[in-house]
Amino acid sequence: MTNAANPEPATHWVLTLSCPDRPGIVHAVAGAIATSGGNITESQQFGDPETGLFFMRVQVEGDLTQGELEAAIEPVAGQFGMSWLVDRVGRPMRTLMLGSTTEHCVGDLLFRQQSQRLPVDIVGLVSNHTVLRPLAEFYGVGFHHVPVTKATKAEAEARLLALVEELDVELVVLARYMQILSDEVCTALAGRVINIHHSFLPSFKGARPYVQAHDRGVKLIGATAHYATASLDEGPIIEQDVERVTHADDATELVAIGQDVERRVLARAVRWHAEHRVLLNGHRTVIFR
Repeated sequence: MTNAANPEPATHWVLTLSCPDRPGIVHAVAGAIATSGGNITESQQFGDPETGLFFMRVQVEGDLTQGELEAAIEPVAGQFGMSWLVDRVGRPMRTLMLGSTTEHCVGDLLFRQQSQRLPVDIVGLVSNHTVLRPLAEFYGVGFHHVPVTKATKAEAEARLLALVEELDVELVVLARYMQILSDEVCTALAGRVINIHHSFLPSFKGARPYVQAHDRGVKLIGATAHYATASLDEGPIIEQDVERVTHADDATELVAIGQDVERRVLARAVRWHAEHRVLLNGHRTVIFR
């Protein structure tokens, strides 16, 4: 029995869906939720006139199980040809990070998971170097040293995919991992790999973007978080941000400013993905914030 003075919180679910746009979708979804005993606490939708697709994110509160909500939605999904998903609101998403030698993005996500309720469960850190091992150990995260050379790249990627399977990983984050994933890995993990690019795409590419930016006298620097695809740095963009700089900022200062932007952009992208706020729309994304 529920205590009236201290009622237990109702179960909270999130439903995301996409389908060809046509009249009656919202009515049908809302009706199915109401019939199951759920109460809609948040609802966002978007119809893309260019692709003809409809996207929706709904949060549902009520005394019902995930299976009961899925059973209510399934006939509607079949009727409208939906791709859809139901998950518990706030459930930490099992996440594997990949890093190389720079600490700012790896450390930031580990800190946010521990202190700022970032809804991920970081189950491991994979690196082609050992520099980040102490950071992983400090946060109690398993460290996996997987060296990568031209001769061992296929073996290293096989180990990565094995870890994804062994650790039941739902999301992979390239937190300044300075290796290019093969087309095969990008395909196997499509829509599940987030990369942070150290520039406001498209812009200066390569390992020293801030030096290039300083040489060109730029007035804005930025960062881009996107899904990794077989087309290098051209996957669907999740989040971008910029900072204004001046002629007085040297390359070292640009690095510091740029790394701060990278941290913020990657953290927002990971949070939105883990909260099921990002829906793929071809080579673009729909973000329900």
